[in-house]
Amino acid sequence: METMDGMPMPGDWSMSLAWLPMCGQTWSDAALSFLGMWTVMMVAMMLPSLMPILWRYHRGSSLSRAGQPGLLTLLVGAAYFLVWALLGMLVFVIGSQLATLAMRRPDLAQTTPMLMGAWLLLAGVFQCTPSKARLLACCRSAPEGGGQWANGFAASAYGLRLGLICCLSCSALVAVLLVLGVMDLRAMLLVTAAITAERLAPRSLRVPEAIGTVTAGAGGLLIAQAAGLT
Repeated sequence: METMDGMPMPGDWSMSLAWLPMCGQTWSDAALSFLGMWTVMMVAMMLPSLMPILWRYHRGSSLSRAGQPGLLTLLVGAAYFLVWALLGMLVFVIGSQLATLAMRRPDLAQTTPMLMGAWLLLAGVFQCTPSKARLLACCRSAPEGGGQWANGFAASAYGLRLGLICCLSCSALVAVLLVLGVMDLRAMLLVTAAITAERLAPRSLRVPEAIGTVTAGAGGLLIAQAAGLT
């Protein structure tokens, strides 16, 4: 569900056409198209914050004298983005079902802005929780070494684990992206900046909490507008 360019819907919002098959497309074609765009977008969004981890992994595997540290690092990155691609498929299934339902039920479409606001509000609250802090700490931490550098299987397993943790850590910001526009360049740049800042900024700056406060405030404002209070 989106608020930027797309199909006008009841309730004064717009829905991205990325959720639905284009003329002549099957649902399988639409899913593959979405997955391709999603994967490219996630690589562009996550790579700035992932590069320091990959660099530490490469250095650690070189120091441990593991064979082919470059290939092991590549396997970590490939496994990491595989998790994001799988998440993209789940997002498409849920998003397309909701889009279809909104088109069939104008009464439900009317409530979508309110639901978007609630979604942002919950995302903002999550940003300020201890669970978010623990997940972010795991995303920031360097690999422990040892068995993680032993072979390609270990490298792939590490990448999958890191990808899963980072997906959970970024869940609130992905929620923001879905509301602002899953394929909108402005939304992508905004969320990329937020993810990179919370990963790389000193912890003393409390960047995740600041992002959460802004997100929750935007959600509250959207709820108020949908309720006609502003």
